[in-house]
Amino acid sequence: MAQKGVGYFDKKGHFFKNPAEATISDLAAMLGQIGEGDSLAPGIAHMLLEKRAEVEAIFAEHDLMTADMPEAKIATLVDHANVAVLADRKSPDIDKAV
Repeated sequence: MAQKGVGYFDKKGHFFKNPAEATISDLAAMLGQIGEGDSLAPGIAHMLLEKRAEVEAIFAEHDLMTADMPEAKIATLVDHANVAVLADRKSPDIDKAV
């Protein structure tokens, strides 16, 4: 007799019996091939899920540390008259920019 059940699917559409297995599959796919031969990604994905709280805390601390950092400004040669390019490193593109 047929039975009704619950299943979980990863982003590729593969079926899993529990949500942890589906999540580990998605994490491993995101990590890609790690190492030669059998990939280490599934094991790393399992550890990431297992230590999720610690990983999220580390990223929260990282976000706090970088929140006060000013955005980087891209300096161009035309902005600074005191910047000179060494003759042996000069390219034709620099002459066009000045």
